[in-house]
This record gives sequence, C-alpha cells and structure tokens, in this order.
Amino acid sequence: MEKKTLVLGASDNPSRYSYMAIHQLLQFGHPVVAIGNKTASVAGISIDKEPLTINGLHTITIYLNPDNQQPYYDYILGLAPQRIIFNPGTENKILFNKAKEMGIEVINACTLVMLATHQF
Repeated sequence: MEKKTLVLGASDNPSRYSYMAIHQLLQFGHPVVAIGNKTASVAGISIDKEPLTINGLHTITIYLNPDNQQPYYDYILGLAPQRIIFNPGTENKILFNKAKEMGIEVINACTLVMLATHQF
C-alpha cells in the first residue's frame, strides 16, 4: 500500500539519513514530499523550504532535532497525518503527546529500519 510521506528535515547531502530515507521510500513505492532548510532535489523529488499543503498525507517522518521542530508544530498537526515517525535523535515528548491526543499514531523508530523490515 502506498503511503504518501513527508520527509521533514530533508537534505540533499548523501551522508544524511533523510537523503537515504527519500531514496528508500521511493524504492518501496511510497510517494514522497520533502521539506528542508534549502531548496534542492533528491532522486527527482524537490526539497522545498516552505511548508506545503499536502493532500492524502499518510506519514510524516521527522529528521529535525526537537528545538528545530517547534516552528513546525502547528503545521505538522494541521496536516493531520495518520502517523508521525520520530527518527533517532528527533524524539520530542511535547509534539509526541500533542499528536497522540489528536489520535495520530506516533512512533519513536527509524524509518530506514522500518522499511527494511517491512514494518513501514
């Protein structure tokens, strides 16, 4: 099943996990939207600097440390995804609890591992 995914904290640096996640998500057939701190492109996916309106969003996978997530709280919750994945180092109790209160599935996990083990 395709799960449209927002990679928040996307990077065009091949050594970054968000870069790898974009490639893996595409390899597994999931549509990808990417937002990062600079405009770029990864595997044909444009990385935008500004929040976008996204229809049919299933998952947000976060690659921003908790301090850098704060400006995105309303945006993330306003998108009302079915699931938010906090990758290692991005765990955030405040956003985790706010999302959970809204009925959003929230997971502290690694997107790359989830894809590799077919748990995505």
